[in-house]
Order: sequence, then C-alpha cells, then structure tokens
Amino acid sequence: MEKLDKIEWDERLSVDIPEIDDLQKKMFALLNVLIDLKQDQKDAKECSNMVAEINEYSRYYFSKEEEYLKKNGYPEIEIHAKEHRKFIKIVISLRRLVTEDKDNLTYDVIKQMRDWLVDHIITSDLMYVPFLRTNTYLKELKK
Repeated sequence: MEKLDKIEWDERLSVDIPEIDDLQKKMFALLNVLIDLKQDQKDAKECSNMVAEINEYSRYYFSKEEEYLKKNGYPEIEIHAKEHRKFIKIVISLRRLVTEDKDNLTYDVIKQMRDWLVDHIITSDLMYVPFLRTNTYLKELKK
C-alpha cells in the first residue's frame, strides 16, 4: 500500500452530542497527522510521539464518552468501555513497535486504527443514540 486517504468526518457519524462529535473530529485530525508523518517519511521519534498523542487523546475522548453514557444510565456501558480498551491496547503496542523501528508504522497499521474508529462509531456509538434520545425525552416529560 503506497498511500492512505485521510479520514473525513461527516454528519452520518454524529451521535447528536456536540461535545462527543467534536472529540471524534479531533481524533480523525490526529489520525490524519499520522498519515502525513508517514507520507513525509518523518523520523521514528516524531511518529512515536504522534502515536503517543493519539493514545493520550483516545483515553480522554473515550473517558468523556463513557462519563456521559454513565451519567445517562446507558445499560451497555461496560461492553462499550471494553471496546475502548481494545483500541487503547492497539495504540500502546503500536507505539512500542514504532519506537523500536519507524518502519513498523505502516499504512496498513494506520488503516487498521482508522477503520477501527469508524467501525466503532458506526456499530457501537450510533447504537446508544436512540437510548439517549428516549432518555432525554422521558426526562423532559417528567418536568
């Protein structure tokens, strides 16, 4: 694989929570920076630092999302959080590999992270949207 297209966020990925949508957009932007670093043949330290930044940011993003879901009583929160931990493990092991040898940062690895994120949003995040809408509606009725 010679090149990887950048990831573009669009409204179909929206979870109707502006803060979470913004976190998603930032995560996409970080993955795009990683793609740029790979394309520009940057050194291992820069690549490793970007993978570390993605790791830190994903922890922040996921914790904010989980906090929101817990606060709203989402019943599948534990399963959802477990998926987040899988992604974080992937990124941690990637950082280790890139630190050892920048050639370990391949387009396939970046694509795997990108695809995981998009798939997670489509199959897991969008699953909680109806629950949250119903929950919000019921809260409004009680007022």
